[in-house]
Amino acid sequence: MKKHKVKLTYLEAEKLSEELKLQLRNGEKPNDDQRSIQRMVAGLADKRGLIRRSFAEALGVIGRGATSALQEALLHDDDVIVRRAAAKTLKLIGDPSALPDLLHALINDEDVVVQGSAAGAMAIFGDKALEHLEKVLIEPSNNALQKGLASWAFSFVGSEAPEALKKAAKSSHIEVRAAAITALSDQIQFLGDHDAKNILISAIDDPASEVRAAATSLIGKVCELELAEESLMKTLSDESSQVRKNSALSLMEIKSKRSLEKLKLSKVKEQDKNVLKILDLAIKSLT
Repeated sequence: MKKHKVKLTYLEAEKLSEELKLQLRNGEKPNDDQRSIQRMVAGLADKRGLIRRSFAEALGVIGRGATSALQEALLHDDDVIVRRAAAKTLKLIGDPSALPDLLHALINDEDVVVQGSAAGAMAIFGDKALEHLEKVLIEPSNNALQKGLASWAFSFVGSEAPEALKKAAKSSHIEVRAAAITALSDQIQFLGDHDAKNILISAIDDPASEVRAAATSLIGKVCELELAEESLMKTLSDESSQVRKNSALSLMEIKSKRSLEKLKLSKVKEQDKNVLKILDLAIKSLT
């Protein structure tokens, strides 16, 4: 039997919102009985952004006691505004028990904002989220947007779970390795993680072109100039046109004068018109 959905009128939502804001200002925790929680969840349907925000903040203060009601709203509410707000509020609460339902929303909800909010909420859970995000990446039936959101979430997971991310960079699944390599940026750049840097450098020899492409896009941004130049000049002759293109772009971005002759030689040999355009651009930029 379908649960009866609680609804608030325009004035009821406004009144309850003001009561909640007053409680929060006074440092008081809102009532956390199920009836009160259901009314707050119902308030997430309000068309007024500030009103919705007050309900989300109150539910966030209640914490895990509100998780179940928000999970129900995320999965089953027919109002897309409620589903969007439920995903964002679950992020505020930070209860990892919501991960399976957030994964379900990312894969199955028809609204791209709900999908994005679910991915963003998943990202806060560190290594607990990685196995769920990996499922999105390796499932062939998932579309490019869903996989892109999962890859984006990987980059936020990295700072919370550096060891798990390095393990993911060695996964047997190409999509997972590529997403993990891209997400290593913060570990290398801000934490000085030498193991992560070594994994990145090794990735230019990965058997999968997607992983090599991810590595060549990142190396110039996070590695010292000499190491970046050496690696990128090597990949200018890669069998993948995307890798060659990324290599030329990265050399241009790091202003590598040292690579100029190598770029000119690559241009003579190159047959792909799109790569030739990038090589021309890099050579002109560095000349």
